[in-house]
Amino acid sequence: MNTENASYHAGQAKATTEEKASNMADKASSAAQSAKESIQEAGSQMQSKAQDTMESVKEATGMKK
Repeated sequence: MNTENASYHAGQAKATTEEKASNMADKASSAAQSAKESIQEAGSQMQSKAQDTMESVKEATGMKK
């Protein structure tokens, strides 16, 4: 009976550990996705500002037709 009890508790501990590891992996994946989206948004903003700057330069130098 004692061996069965120890085996049961070992199984419980393993399941708990696996669940915690899965939750940590999910959180890491979510954080990575969020970072990726933030970087893409920053890149889009930079691209838009660069285009606006080019238009301003063209207007200021008379290159815009």
